[in-house]
Amino acid sequence: MNGTPVAPAKRERGGVQSLDRAFALLEIMAEAGGETSLSELAHSSGLPLPTIHRIVRSLVGNGYVRQLPSRRYALGPRLIGLGESASRLLGAWARPHLAHLVDELGETANLAILDGDRVVYVAQVPSAHAMRMFTEVGRRVLPHSAGVGKALLAQLPEEEALAVVRRTGMPAATDRTITTPEEFAAELARVRSRGYAIDDGEQEVGVRCLAVPILGGPAMMAISISGPESRMTWDFVAKAAPVVRRVAQELADDLNQQSSG
Repeated sequence: MNGTPVAPAKRERGGVQSLDRAFALLEIMAEAGGETSLSELAHSSGLPLPTIHRIVRSLVGNGYVRQLPSRRYALGPRLIGLGESASRLLGAWARPHLAHLVDELGETANLAILDGDRVVYVAQVPSAHAMRMFTEVGRRVLPHSAGVGKALLAQLPEEEALAVVRRTGMPAATDRTITTPEEFAAELARVRSRGYAIDDGEQEVGVRCLAVPILGGPAMMAISISGPESRMTWDFVAKAAPVVRRVAQELADDLNQQSSG
């Protein structure tokens, strides 16, 4: 956790302060990535300890937070079901946009999110080609070798992104896989500069992927197209990148409209 207090978001008119504070504490615990103490929650949230103790006790009682033997706290098991339901709903919202990508570009389209230190595929629309890429929805992969992983980590500050790949390790899936944090930092700089990420046979031999971060959406996500190198030529990638960026923005706008509605 960083040392800068993060005040809970201001309540919208008609909001419930205790709920706002509970959600803020859950988000702080999620960002911590593991376990945390009441004093750390107080430092990060700016809330008084008695208030945090009362809210956390209620969250523990309802299964959304669990107390560890060390008397520190971590996210609880009831959040898993909520996350799975949210992922299914997110996939349903995204599929029309992915289908539009497939219609326009002809290659398999995917939507992925970052869950902890892993990339999770939450939606896919396959290409109509006989030779096509298939990634099972729900599959979890390491981020350093996947186009969507690069697009997701590029949304984080560099030190946070590199901390992720240091925790997971950077095993070589192919002889093209980036395997050092220094090389990966340079790759993330290229992603941020050009606005899209490339997996050039780094996760699977002969497969190329173009991925774009979904900026301005309600969560950290990335959208991608993937196919064999024989069809996903560099000329194709250059022409496809603006299309994928446009669809990513349309999806972000659609999700924001759904969440605000």
